[in-house]
Amino acid sequence: MAIDTPARAGRPRTWLLVLLGVLVVVLVWSQMFSAVPVSPAVSTTNSRTGGAPAGQRIDPAELDVKIEALTQAPAAPSDGDRNPFGFKPKAAPPPPPSSMAPRPVEPPPPQPVEPQGPPAIGTLIKFIGIVDTGKAKIGAFSDCRYTFSGREGEIIEGRFRVVRIGVESAILEYTDGRGRTTLPLNGQACVK
Repeated sequence: MAIDTPARAGRPRTWLLVLLGVLVVVLVWSQMFSAVPVSPAVSTTNSRTGGAPAGQRIDPAELDVKIEALTQAPAAPSDGDRNPFGFKPKAAPPPPPSSMAPRPVEPPPPQPVEPQGPPAIGTLIKFIGIVDTGKAKIGAFSDCRYTFSGREGEIIEGRFRVVRIGVESAILEYTDGRGRTTLPLNGQACVK
């Protein structure tokens, strides 16, 4: 009893590769040297005879050149709004004025806006640090030019009152009681 060994699945047999190569060569040879004539891509009309097929006579009446058209003045140039470098379509002409068309109503000019009180405290001063003395907390504040210190209830920079100093924020208001703002603790107050 003979045992057949299975063919290797990974490698093609040598005779299959040779047969494939011969087929490719025969196909290329037949395409390159086939005896089938190729149809010409060039028109069969004669360009010198005005489009008449080759071998036909042309009637002299068809050869009218119209010399009087050559003596006419050329057309006047256009408006001059042509721009060969602009790649946008020509704008549509405005619609003709109509007696029934409503005129657009112009809005009234804006009224000048008066300031609605003092600016926000957070834009004028920053809370940059805390010093805890054991009895009270002292806050450090900066307006990006000078540094001010203040305890709860004190007035700093002549216009802000320190209401409360917490662990990560301080509450300030203007001396007249307006604009109470909570400032977060920011160690890098002034980065300009």
